[in-house]
Amino acid sequence: MTVRKRLCFSVPLAAVLLLAAGSAGAGGASSSAGGSARAYSIRIVVPGQSGAVAGEVSAPPYHVSFGSAFAYPADGSVATVASLAASAQTDAGARATANASGEAQTVSLFGGEITATDVNAKASAATSGHSATGNLARSSITGLTVLGQPATAYANARIALADWGYLVTLEQSTDTSAGPDGAQAFHGFVAAIDVHLTAPHGNLPAGSEIEVGYAEVSAQAAAAPKRKPVPPGTKKNGKTPPAPEPKGHRNGPGPILPAPSTLQPRLTAGGYVFPVYGPVSFTDTFGAYRGDVPGNWHHGDDIFAPLGAPILACADGIVFSIGWNTIGGNRLWLRDAQGNEFYYAHLSAFSPLAKNGRRVRAGEVLGFVGNTGDASGTPTHLHFEIHPASLIYLGYDGAVDPTQYLTAWQHLQDVRFQNVAGWVPAGAVSDPAPKPAAILLQVSDISEASGLEPGSLQRAIAPRVPGEENPGLMRALGFRPPPNAGSGEG
Repeated sequence: MTVRKRLCFSVPLAAVLLLAAGSAGAGGASSSAGGSARAYSIRIVVPGQSGAVAGEVSAPPYHVSFGSAFAYPADGSVATVASLAASAQTDAGARATANASGEAQTVSLFGGEITATDVNAKASAATSGHSATGNLARSSITGLTVLGQPATAYANARIALADWGYLVTLEQSTDTSAGPDGAQAFHGFVAAIDVHLTAPHGNLPAGSEIEVGYAEVSAQAAAAPKRKPVPPGTKKNGKTPPAPEPKGHRNGPGPILPAPSTLQPRLTAGGYVFPVYGPVSFTDTFGAYRGDVPGNWHHGDDIFAPLGAPILACADGIVFSIGWNTIGGNRLWLRDAQGNEFYYAHLSAFSPLAKNGRRVRAGEVLGFVGNTGDASGTPTHLHFEIHPASLIYLGYDGAVDPTQYLTAWQHLQDVRFQNVAGWVPAGAVSDPAPKPAAILLQVSDISEASGLEPGSLQRAIAPRVPGEENPGLMRALGFRPPPNAGSGEG
């Protein structure tokens, strides 16, 4: 497996990787292979604004897009492209193929500070039997100049842009993984030109990003055929085989479900930090029976901590699906640069950084420990899940046991920060419930995102039942109780 750090946000595997179409039947038939593809010619992401995208296509089904010109904004002061084209094509069956291409000609960024004659991002993937492979090598950039100087483009090369940003040429990543049945899945992307602004420039704020030429493909090999089970007591070759030993057990009613994944994919977007600040306790409860949760097993670990303890972004990434649902209560998702996704649930409140589509740094405060949702009445804790990019094609059940990761992150010092408790002054939270914000990039939300609930922070920091209050911590965080808080009524 080859994995390289993704410096910008990409669409998750959940949006691009197809599950094998069909399932093994009683007769032993195997599932078919599947694939997906996505591409665009240019995309501009601006924090807090709608940005722009041109020539965006996806497959299946087969799509192509052609354009004669593109300018952003209308006067072209940020970006102009003379012509563009994009295509996405897939073919599925016993063998699957996926091809994507994002192209742009005569490109000029920031009034000629960055120019290129031809930009081509090309990606392909295919399956053969139970194997999956891909190729990004046909991508290219010709005639590239940066700040008046010719530049050579090669994979994942980083070029400084004075004091206002950097450019990555032919940024790419591939990931090949195998499921429990041995069938491989391949995912890869390439962004031909990727510009990141670390400071305001050309009327764009810091945090803006411009991608020219993007292609992404995924392919899932067919699962191995399942053998038809032999009932106990059936004679074979004149002998009666023993009855199979039961594996696992149920602790309550409900269907017998597949065991959770035992895979532990390496997470390489780093550096990672522990998601709760301060004293905590947790044990490995991944896979435990949960009768009231869809799936009937615990998809993460519970990290117990005092009410209001700061909850941190465990990695650099983008937050999304911030809001409320019946099970998770106040919850949010974080996607890192590698495409791994992390689920946080039962928060008492969100921080002002928790806004859909916002890019955050590892160690920044996203919210506070609580027991909302179906955790009401339990000791306050954070429910935390890890969904590696290589397993997101499995849907919500693509979670892995987070215990080993959490244990390792407790000892890491990748991100240093001080005085987390005083990170926001009193009165800074004027509107605690994040307003619905445009999610800049399409996502497939496996958490059933729902609307936000205004006033959630006031309710969350109101005094709890006796024994739950922690006024010293709340004062340290800069919050002030409501006028009638002394009554002890929530």
